[in-house]
Parts: sequence; C-alpha cells; structure tokens
Amino acid sequence: MRATATLSKGFVGRSLDEFKKHALFALSGEGIKTTTKPFLLHDFHTPESIDACKVMGDRDIGGFSTSNLDYIPASTPSSLSRKHNPNAHAWFHGNISIELPRDRPQVQRTGYAAWRTKDRPPTIFGKSLWNLDTYAFLALRVKSDGRKYFINIQTESIVPTDIHQHRLYARRPGEWETVLIKWNEFVRTNHGIVVEPQREMLKQKIRTVGIGLIDRVPGNFDLCIERIWATNRASEDVWYQEGMKEEEREEGGLKSKHGKKIKWG
Repeated sequence: MRATATLSKGFVGRSLDEFKKHALFALSGEGIKTTTKPFLLHDFHTPESIDACKVMGDRDIGGFSTSNLDYIPASTPSSLSRKHNPNAHAWFHGNISIELPRDRPQVQRTGYAAWRTKDRPPTIFGKSLWNLDTYAFLALRVKSDGRKYFINIQTESIVPTDIHQHRLYARRPGEWETVLIKWNEFVRTNHGIVVEPQREMLKQKIRTVGIGLIDRVPGNFDLCIERIWATNRASEDVWYQEGMKEEEREEGGLKSKHGKKIKWG
C-alpha cells in the first residue's frame, strides 16, 4: 500500500508544516477576522488519497454487507453535464445486508457501511487536528444515489466514541452537486443514539471526517465524493439546509434514547 504525501513525511517535516500553518494563521490575522479562503480537509484527486481513508462495515462484527472506496481517475467526456465530473474522485459503493451471523448470537444488528479519513501522524506540537473554528459551513462535492447517508465528524472529545452526525441531503440524485451544512447543526451521537445533553462541537479539535450509510435498507449503494472542505462562502450554486422543505427535515433517521426522531435545523 502506498502512503499519501502527508503520511509519508517524517516527524520533522510534518512539524515544520504545522509551524508554517500556525505562523501564517497568526500573521494573516485569520483568528480575529472572518476567514475568506476555503480550508481543504480531503480530496480524492490522486490514487494515494484512498490510502488516507479507512473503510468500515458490519463485516467487522460478522455481518454480510460489503463496502468499497475506489479511486476514479479524471475523465474528459465529449460533453460535460451534471452527471459527469472532469476531476478525479472516490466511489463509495457496495451492498447492504441485514442478515445476522449465525455463529455470533450476541450480534443483534447489522446493515451498515462507512468510511472516514485516518488519524494523521503527530508532530512536535502533538496530535494533528483541524482547527475550523473560524468557518461556518462544511462543504462536500458529491454525486449521490439518494440513500440516507450521514456525515460523521470525530473530535478530540472526552468520550472517544462520540461522533457528530448530520444527514447528507442530495437534491439532485445521480448528478454532481455541492452541499453545505452549518457546523452548529451537527448532532452529537454515541453508537447511533443521540446523546443528551448536546454540547457544541469542538471545532478547534477535529480529528476525522467521513460518510456512513446506516439506513439498513438491503441492496446496492453508490456515492461519489470529490472533495470535502470548510468554508464561509455560500454561493448561489450551492445548496444547504435552509433550502429544505419541512417534511425533508423530519427524515433525519437519528433517534434520541427515548425513540424520538431528530429534526434538522
């Protein structure tokens, strides 16, 4: 397996990059004014970008779902449309099965697949974490099949198994689109259950970002992802949660410990 450019750097090299990032942040005054430049979290423009991600699924506990994250190189079709993307991207695909393993009676629930970025190697400053405190939105360039995917954010939380989640709503299934989600609309969960009381996400200490499918609907799934980034810009070609209909907000899929559905926004 080939390492990404980020993972292949030595300790000193990573530390120097981290120092440059902090120095530029201080000199530019980004901490005291609104950040205008987008901050890239991950893109899939190179084959090595796949190696920087971890693919997961219920097979880890004996289930039968399959999940794959494959690199799709850049293409130049004769006529580009919303169904085509000239940039390289990742293809998250597989099959969801809710069949239970017969030899593991303790497993009572299957039917999920996911991927996330791997933890980045440490530097002289400690763990490599993203500080996105000055950004209002998480942005994703995706092409969805319309299934109920969730965006998963891991932070350097007191409870390591806590995950902040939000539905990845696609308005144009089968077409490329950019989706923006407000950071303050993510919901803190633990093992798929909404945690109370809710706490504000530690945007200064974000570890990983990823996408999961937990609708437990048997069958194939198909999601393409080009890149994920943080931004403060919501242009007219970008759709985000304020454009949703009320009935769409009620289909979040997450439930509290009392079984109540969670409404987004």
